[in-house]
Amino acid sequence: MTLPAAEQLLAFTRALRARGWPIGLQEQQDVLRVAEQTGLEDPRRLARALRPLCCGTREQWHGFEALFEQWWRPRRGVRSRALGPGGGLRPAPGRAGGEEAAPQPDRPAAGNAGDADPAGARAGASPQAGLGRTDFRHLCDPEESRALDALMDRMARRWQRRVRRRWRALQKGRRLAPRATLRRSLARGGVPFDPVWRRPRRQPPRLILLVDASRSMNLYSYRFLRFAGSALQAFPRSEAFIFHTELVRITDALQEARPERLREKLALLSTGWSGGTRIGACLARFNRQYGEGVRRRSVVLIFSDGLDTGDPETLTRVLAELRGRAGRLLWLNPLMGRSGYAPEARGMRSALPYLDRLAPAHTLDSLLALEQELIRL
Repeated sequence: MTLPAAEQLLAFTRALRARGWPIGLQEQQDVLRVAEQTGLEDPRRLARALRPLCCGTREQWHGFEALFEQWWRPRRGVRSRALGPGGGLRPAPGRAGGEEAAPQPDRPAAGNAGDADPAGARAGASPQAGLGRTDFRHLCDPEESRALDALMDRMARRWQRRVRRRWRALQKGRRLAPRATLRRSLARGGVPFDPVWRRPRRQPPRLILLVDASRSMNLYSYRFLRFAGSALQAFPRSEAFIFHTELVRITDALQEARPERLREKLALLSTGWSGGTRIGACLARFNRQYGEGVRRRSVVLIFSDGLDTGDPETLTRVLAELRGRAGRLLWLNPLMGRSGYAPEARGMRSALPYLDRLAPAHTLDSLLALEQELIRL
């Protein structure tokens, strides 16, 4: 398969995922493998081969071929909007009939922000796709801010679907896991002597989100609180806190149903505090008051630049205690997205030995990269 054709197929799968279809990294790899075997000469045959991989509902099954046809072979001079912005990308070379579609504009109207790919993976396809790679500190335009909020809401809905689809393998059960059974049967010549069963995972992992709201984090704290609100929608029983020199639980505040009120609350929370940061003391208070709720299926996320004015020994002690309780301990530092940054702050050096992962958190794409970490438990 040519590289342009592969890119066209991947763009198609990303557009479906932006509409809420069950398309992940594994499905994207399977789409490329099926296309390699089926060939690109007959788009209708390729669509029939890809439909079982891409569809999760009856409506998606019946509408897939039409969407694929509009994407792969748009009418001349007409930009299809069936899949949102960029739906009428010019087809890959080698399309049937040798017909060349009219060039399509690379930047759609800004009013379709809600249909953009939440991962921002189609580089250059739209201004909204570029938001996924824009540093939060550079987002000053109100329209861009609202578009990014919509992308975060879409991200939360996708996580909800992924959490519900998680299955657990069992030795005995009522629902057969065909792929796992076939893999296990290879060692016995293809005879399924030991079938693998599965059942839905009873409870998704619990998230504990701790957001630094000190002065040094003022450019990022609103976005992290918005992300925390979206994560609470996807993962029930999760908790959210903000800290600088004190620790405050904000779970109830982030569960505001009305978007306007939620935006007001987030603005107050993100700008109402400004001062130094005592990360160790705040985490110590968290361990005393809420630590009993942290279990092996908990993922603790600390959003902070690590500029701690407190005692580093205190931070070391409380992180060791927290790491012993939690299933995963992640530190998300927005400064890591800047060129030449190294975790040399005293707080970061103290924290590094106890972290499962230190990751950047300056763009929406960097937050989306956490998906596997959050659903793996």
